[in-house]
Amino acid sequence: MRFYAISDEILTPATKLPNMLELAIEGGCKIFQFRNKSAKDSDISTLCLELNDICKKNKVDFILNDRVELAIKLNINGIHIGKDDENISFEVLRKNFSGIIGISCYGDINRALRYQNLGANYVAFGSIFQSKTKQNAKVVNIDILNQAKEMINIPICAIGGINTRNIAKFQNTKLDSNDMIAMINSIWIGDIKSNLKELQNKLAES
Repeated sequence: MRFYAISDEILTPATKLPNMLELAIEGGCKIFQFRNKSAKDSDISTLCLELNDICKKNKVDFILNDRVELAIKLNINGIHIGKDDENISFEVLRKNFSGIIGISCYGDINRALRYQNLGANYVAFGSIFQSKTKQNAKVVNIDILNQAKEMINIPICAIGGINTRNIAKFQNTKLDSNDMIAMINSIWIGDIKSNLKELQNKLAES
C-alpha cells in the first residue's frame, strides 16, 4: 500500500513545507496532498508550483485539496475534493482537468461508484479510526474497505487516525499495492523519515 502524506497548516508551515516534503519523499511517501483551507489562491500559487515540481522531480503524485480553479490554472498534477468542495459539477471538472481526481466518499460506497463511473481516479474512505485532525468526523468500519474492493475498480485510499498502533490492521483488508494509506499527524510530528520507517515496519510486521 502506498503512503499518502497530507499537509497541515500548523504542522507543516508554508516556509518549512518544501523541505518537509523532501524528507517525506525520502522516507517513502508516494503521494502528497497540499491542504490549506484558509489562504487565498494568490497567496499559495507559488508554493503550489514549488511543491508540484518537487513531486514531479521525485515521481510522486502531487494533489491539491479543494481548489479546482487554481489546479486548472496552474496545470497541477491532481486535485482532491469532498462534499464541501463540490462547487463545480464533476462532468465540467473532468472536461477541463486532465489530471488525477480524488474523491472523499466517507463511508458511502454508492458515492464511490458514482464518481468512478464519472471518471474519478481514486476514492477515499474514512475516518477509519478516530481522527485528531477532524475530531468530529464519523468513524466508519474498516470492513468498508473490503466491501469497496469487491465493487470498485479504481484505487482506494484509507484515511483517518492511522498510526503505528493500528496500521497493521490494514494487512487484514483486501487493499493492495494500488491502494493508499493517507496520514497527517503520524508523518509530520517528530522525525519525518523515522516516522515513515516505523509505519512501514509496523505495517509489515503482521
